Amino acid sequence: MIVIDGSYGEGGGQVLRTSLSLAAITGTPIRIIAIRAGRSKPGLAAQHLTGVRALAAVCQASLRGDKLESSALEFIPGSPPQAGQYTFEVGTAGAVSLVLQTVLLPLALASGDSVVTLRGGTHVAFSPPVTYIEQVFLPTIARMGVRAEVRLRAWGWYPKGGGEVELRVTGNSTITGLNLLERGALQKVRGLAAVTELPSHIPNRMAHRAENLLREANIRATVQPVRERGVAPGAGIFLTASYENSLAGFSSLGRLGVPAEKVAEMAVEEFFEFHKTGAPADVHLADQLLLPAALASERSQYRVAEISTHLTTNAWVIEQFGVAGIAIDEAEKVVAVAPGG
Repeated sequence: MIVIDGSYGEGGGQVLRTSLSLAAITGTPIRIIAIRAGRSKPGLAAQHLTGVRALAAVCQASLRGDKLESSALEFIPGSPPQAGQYTFEVGTAGAVSLVLQTVLLPLALASGDSVVTLRGGTHVAFSPPVTYIEQVFLPTIARMGVRAEVRLRAWGWYPKGGGEVELRVTGNSTITGLNLLERGALQKVRGLAAVTELPSHIPNRMAHRAENLLREANIRATVQPVRERGVAPGAGIFLTASYENSLAGFSSLGRLGVPAEKVAEMAVEEFFEFHKTGAPADVHLADQLLLPAALASERSQYRVAEISTHLTTNAWVIEQFGVAGIAIDEAEKVVAVAPGG
């Protein structure tokens, strides 16, 4: 049994998610201690507990410590990951994207195709929005041979949740390496200014402000204002930058007292800051590419906008399982992943 210290590095939920995915894929029993010790509310929150039980269902694992606020967990896989139809409910506005990332690669390597329904928060703070998963993460790992798609059935914001996503995963995947050192020229920026249960002038104002800012910088942009289906009010803007060789995503969520125009400005500023770096991989993709690269059949290397603590923590977790060696060149901001250690 591998013992993982959940307080290592940034001490958040990524330690848990990566450990669970690798335990399921490799068949290795694990014990995680000091879960999310670096957070203001440590232990398992609702979305983490859902991820634990979801992956336990996928590989028939036995569990100890699977309860809310638990700081220690034992996860003992009972079988290789099993393809099938699954439904998992967070029960709060906890991020379904985090559950999705936990089960995705085990199901991609399973024998057969899977359909997973996830219910909870789809666009909430401190987690990748489902729109980012759909438009940036999944298309990028598709280049590595991981074939999956998401369909957003209903939007779920904090604090009500109530969103629903369908994930379809093609099994029997062979994951190949990724070489992403140059992003090439910017081709376009496209976006979605979305609300639920709010007046149509709000997405129109977000879209108009974002398009104006981008066009002032001589950047071709189209931002679509939409009113979508959801159980409670919510708003946000989601931008995807398409370069010759890569994709990057940026977002901002609406809050009470924050004008629609300001929400748009925050997402556009995030894009401008990334664009100045010249890197192919944004700070979120940098972290998310590590696990598929570690499971690939050959070496990967990619350049990132920022060496985050999230990235270095995830690299440490992967190396605990001995599946890959990871070298991070902080000066050049290049990540090199050699499967097999």
